[in-house]
Amino acid sequence: MLANPIQKEKIDPRVKRTRTLIRHAFDELLAETSFKSITIQSITQRAEINRATFYAHFPDKFVLLQDTIQRAFQQELEKRTLSACHYSDDNLLALIITVCEFIAQSDQHCKTIDSEFDMLVETQVKNQIRVLLEHWLSLTGSEIAPGIAATATAWAIYGLAIYWKHNRSAAKPSAEQFAQQVFPLITANLKMVQPI
Repeated sequence: MLANPIQKEKIDPRVKRTRTLIRHAFDELLAETSFKSITIQSITQRAEINRATFYAHFPDKFVLLQDTIQRAFQQELEKRTLSACHYSDDNLLALIITVCEFIAQSDQHCKTIDSEFDMLVETQVKNQIRVLLEHWLSLTGSEIAPGIAATATAWAIYGLAIYWKHNRSAAKPSAEQFAQQVFPLITANLKMVQPI
């Protein structure tokens, strides 16, 4: 099974409660204003904690956003049990659909999207796709380093998901239809790592 970067570690209940307050306050603020406009002070006021408490949990708002994105995408992967799977065409197709749907929904909970937000979403999602694919590919016994194929494939999946998200045509395919269309492009990156 893929190592979850957000391990369920034993944490003091007070620490969990405080992190939950911070995350909840941050989520509410994202729904009301742009990421750029959110300050540590606005987060701490909303969470009813002091700045020192915030900094004991997160060094800045960028790390808090990274944590938020990482947790949300990891939950999507776990909901579809992709983090516990192996490489197969069906699992890869499910991963493409998951990324498309996650990208489409990533800004629905935010009042205003800005470039900082988009860059952090891109970084976190591509990294998690790469880690998952690298895990899957490491189990295939390929002679080619799985990291290369996983990186190329992660970039391709994310880029195609962005293309799909911004498609405003009346004939825009569903995430499932789009995944089927681009599947041959995605698997082209992976054919060289399949076991012989």
